[in-house]
Amino acid sequence: MRGELLFYRKNIEPNGDIVEMKIWQVPHSKDKAHGLKYSLVYIREDKRVIGYDNAESKGDHKHYKAHESSYEFINVDTLIKDFYSDVEKFKRGEL
Repeated sequence: MRGELLFYRKNIEPNGDIVEMKIWQVPHSKDKAHGLKYSLVYIREDKRVIGYDNAESKGDHKHYKAHESSYEFINVDTLIKDFYSDVEKFKRGEL
């Protein structure tokens, strides 16, 4: 389910870390009640360290290394803020 791409940003930091965010408008469905599909990822040394997504049939959730937990989606602004907050915490060694 791709839908219409609403937002895309990819940043490669000087140390090679990658921050990539994709958000699509999709039809409302049971697992996409807000009508959005999203994937936000922070990659270090070719490995996903932090990820927020709502993959098919899994609902809204986030990843930190090998750990997965649910995520309460409020709106796009909060999603991006929460993601960046976790990235910054990781960079400071707080996660």
